[in-house]
Amino acid sequence: MDFNASLRRAIKTGTVILGQNNTEKCIKEGKAQMVVVAGNCPASFKEKLSTNENLFIHTFEGSSVALGKACGKPFMVSTLAIISPGESDILSLKRA
Repeated sequence: MDFNASLRRAIKTGTVILGQNNTEKCIKEGKAQMVVVAGNCPASFKEKLSTNENLFIHTFEGSSVALGKACGKPFMVSTLAIISPGESDILSLKRA
């Protein structure tokens, strides 16, 4: 699976929330099926996420700049939440 292609497809056809504040809100509302964090996402935010056992967290190996590019955005993205994958197979990472 090509993670970047799957992520772009999820953004195009599904529901994906970008940013730490929006992701945190989405998790509290129980909507997030999966959370992706950039490799350089602040440790304090990662710790907050790790308290939620039911949440699948994928760590993107690149920086927030690289994650932003992977999303097709011209800005940094340190974290995002996938609510609905649309036509993407990105949630297959949960089974891997």
